[in-house]
Amino acid sequence: MMTNQIAKHFREVYFGGNWCEINIKKELANVSWQEATTKVYDFNTIATLAHHINYYVSNVLDFLKGDPLTARDHLSFAHPPIKNQIDWDKFLTTIIEDGEQFANQIEKLSDEKLLEIFIEEKYGNYYYNLHGIIEHVHYHLGQIVLIKRIIRQEN
Repeated sequence: MMTNQIAKHFREVYFGGNWCEINIKKELANVSWQEATTKVYDFNTIATLAHHINYYVSNVLDFLKGDPLTARDHLSFAHPPIKNQIDWDKFLTTIIEDGEQFANQIEKLSDEKLLEIFIEEKYGNYYYNLHGIIEHVHYHLGQIVLIKRIIRQEN
């Protein structure tokens, strides 16, 4: 089934095994809360980018479970403050759990569902949106990797 392949592709960017050999779990696992909240130049912080990625994953996850889609672009970079390692670790747990649930929900979809309109015609179909989320994760994961390297090079 195509949905199994899409779920596999999503899991790879979250948990490993993709062509790029980087993934969310690995790249964030060894980031301290101080690194996650360090501002580099005028870039977003690692914490902000991780939140931004998960914001869309968690909102579309809820939608796939049957809830209305409530995501709003202007809210996607606003996250609760990370004041210590406990805050960061809780957030990382949420990201990983949401990622696994998201892949599971994709697997529950039929291949026919992939061709259906995603909310409104202007947003395209499910296939387009699910792949868009995967592309979005790759894009911001690349930013996280570069910011992490800059932070560690300067220290």
